[in-house]
Amino acid sequence: MKLLFIYFYFVAMGLLYIIALPASFLICFFKKYRRAIPSRFFLYKNLPFSKKRSVWLHACSYGEVTSLAPLIHAVGNNSVNVSVITKTGFDKACQICGYENVRFLPYEIFLPFWIKEQRVLVVTEAELWLMLFFIAKKRGIKTILINARISDKSYHRYKNFRWFYRILFSFIDEVHAQSETDKKRLVYLGAQNIKVSGNIKSSLLPKITKQYKINSNYKRVITLASTHIGEETALLEQLSNVDLSNTLIIVAPRHPERFDAVHKLLQSWANSNGKIYGRFSKDGLEEQNDVVLCDTMGELINIYAITDITILGGSFMEGIGGHNPLEPAAFNNSIISGKFFFNQKELYSKVEGIVVCDIKEVANVLNAKLPKTSTLYLEKNSDIVKSILSD
Repeated sequence: MKLLFIYFYFVAMGLLYIIALPASFLICFFKKYRRAIPSRFFLYKNLPFSKKRSVWLHACSYGEVTSLAPLIHAVGNNSVNVSVITKTGFDKACQICGYENVRFLPYEIFLPFWIKEQRVLVVTEAELWLMLFFIAKKRGIKTILINARISDKSYHRYKNFRWFYRILFSFIDEVHAQSETDKKRLVYLGAQNIKVSGNIKSSLLPKITKQYKINSNYKRVITLASTHIGEETALLEQLSNVDLSNTLIIVAPRHPERFDAVHKLLQSWANSNGKIYGRFSKDGLEEQNDVVLCDTMGELINIYAITDITILGGSFMEGIGGHNPLEPAAFNNSIISGKFFFNQKELYSKVEGIVVCDIKEVANVLNAKLPKTSTLYLEKNSDIVKSILSD
């Protein structure tokens, strides 16, 4: 029955591919997808991995790839291939492993022809592609799921498809969950051989790559970090009700394709509030710009190092689930977060002093005395490394 279901699943994915083919072709012309869609759906410049490397890591996007960096270095860069879903994830993986060792994960119908022999496949978080695990097992590849989590919000959806996940998890040899709660939920869905290894992001100690200095006129720095659509507008409205004398405001949108839209928003807000506006890519931070758009990837850690207060985006609007608070907390920033951080509960539990509020309360919070945050502890994921390196 299991093999029969997989056969029908494969046929269904093939039919879906044919139906979506015109739309997929048109999406190729959008700048955001110009590299990823042709690679994933048409195998353009996306050859299988070389057999010379034995460890295959798969992650979705920039944040997940970044969290894999310590693991990659522990396993050994010369042994690792990385597959991704997004363009930002691809670029980050290339920085870590080199262009020749990074691929976009093809659409599922291509995987039976694309996957070659590797010793172990390590997949992060919720990248649960049935054909990926099934074909890997058919090729004799050890399969491991790490950083596994089932959020409160998504658990109900997972339960509705429990029958599907029981089949999928039957092809996964080992699961490393973020917490005991995640473990219980994974057991219910059919996962086996589960260990609680924490969140691998908590083993990543942020290191600055460049020391920035700001104009001496500024006495504090407020960073709006990893913001999403709608958050910048609402947060800027709140900042209009705060005394921003001698304050530098830095805004770092989560997605680079939104830089131009946020640029126009910040430029308008700065003009309306008598502030001087600049772009990081053009002016850096040393100019006397009161409002700066961080429009360069990979700089947020360096910015946290000079930040006093971080307003952590992705948590003020429903449906996103929050972002990693450990990075600003590592520099003892005061952190203001929204209530919607359901995807990051485990990481939030490792930070002391985060102020959680509604987006309409941000101005009141900023006008009060804020505590500095600190990380409660950081974990080492040696059990994951041992599992990858074991025969």
